[in-house]
Amino acid sequence: MRVKRPMRHSWLLATALIAAPLFAQTATPDPARLKADVETLVSFGTRHSLSSATDPRRGIGAARRWAAGEFARIGKACGDCLTVETIGDQFTGPRAPAGVRIEDVLAIQPGSDGWDNVIIVAAHIDSRVTDVMNATADAPGANDDASGCALVIEAARLLSKDKHRATIVYALLSGEEQGLWGGELLARTAKARGWHVTAMLNNDIVGNTVGTDGRIVADRVRVFSEGIRTSEDLATAQIRRGSGGEDDGPSRALMRYVQGVSQSGVGQGGLAVMAVRRPDRFQRGGDHQPSLALGYPAVRFSVGVENYRHQHQDLRTEAGVVYGDTVDRMDFPYLARVTALNVATMRALAAAPTAPASASLAGALSSDTTVTWTPVKGAAGYRIYTRPADSRDWIAGPRVSADATSHVLKGLIVDDNFVGVAAIGGDGREGAAESIITFAGLPPRQ
Repeated sequence: MRVKRPMRHSWLLATALIAAPLFAQTATPDPARLKADVETLVSFGTRHSLSSATDPRRGIGAARRWAAGEFARIGKACGDCLTVETIGDQFTGPRAPAGVRIEDVLAIQPGSDGWDNVIIVAAHIDSRVTDVMNATADAPGANDDASGCALVIEAARLLSKDKHRATIVYALLSGEEQGLWGGELLARTAKARGWHVTAMLNNDIVGNTVGTDGRIVADRVRVFSEGIRTSEDLATAQIRRGSGGEDDGPSRALMRYVQGVSQSGVGQGGLAVMAVRRPDRFQRGGDHQPSLALGYPAVRFSVGVENYRHQHQDLRTEAGVVYGDTVDRMDFPYLARVTALNVATMRALAAAPTAPASASLAGALSSDTTVTWTPVKGAAGYRIYTRPADSRDWIAGPRVSADATSHVLKGLIVDDNFVGVAAIGGDGREGAAESIITFAGLPPRQ
């Protein structure tokens, strides 16, 4: 019989200790302000990516200019701490056969680590109705995805009040409904500019609590993540398979980090995380997927239950059933809690160093296990994590010094356990922020 270790060693408690100092006396998301932002976005009539880019009051262009103005006002309030820019490129595809210029609105808050440590929070600003090619009909897109846009803007309002180690990019993306083009443009920009992306948090449909069948789910948010990495070649994927790391890619580790922040109960309103082990909803996709294709850790937040009558629908009533993605179908206290969880996660990550780029194990035919990792610039130390091979929960282990790149775990049999390493920020003492955990793989067989 395996003896359960005391809770004081658990990763959950470690996460709570890390999170607690970061959220003392910090402001919380305002449901009324979130509602006002959603209502403003809805007021542009349609935000279809093929709608007018020049009309001052209606269409995608007016919505993007308003969003850029909001970011500029937030930046002015924090002493010009945000750089606001619009990036764009031409895209052509089945949903835009004549081509369309796709533009993303970015607000960048520089951190002390510069471009070596970048956190992205994103949502798509475009909307649609039943016919994805209909660029003229009213497409309010309140929940899909004005809710995510309001979250991103509110995150900028809250996080811009403080200085951070990580650089934070607040991103509102176009072209999601036409082919994830805004997400592709953002990922390509990150790669071209040499950003080291620590985390990409995509928020898409995050503001309702009543499902199509009437069920109410107001106590949790789903967080989707990939296991085997999209960006891995076959040889690397085989090494991961041989290591048993199918559940431990960087995006899966980021999902666990979000879950740990949620379970800590600090700074995010008690919202539970349903950790979904899929890249996205079944046979569907989102703007985090282009980031996954380039190897960036990325997850998607979405509501606990969807209402398909209020997504991608013409505004109408049939047989007494109301269709359409309108403001009155949303739950703004719930959206505030999802926003709080995003902000809490970003605040913790933004205070931490980046995760070790890689880690490996040795210890075959031994009663001890040696873990080795790549050093992290600016880390004040490292924490070793272990978990029994039949468990999904990490157990916080020893902390080691900043100059260490390996550690021997005495009495830990490698066949029966998994091992991970996180970098510690600050001065390395208890309560310092930690990175996401890097899974330590077994070396390839010779």
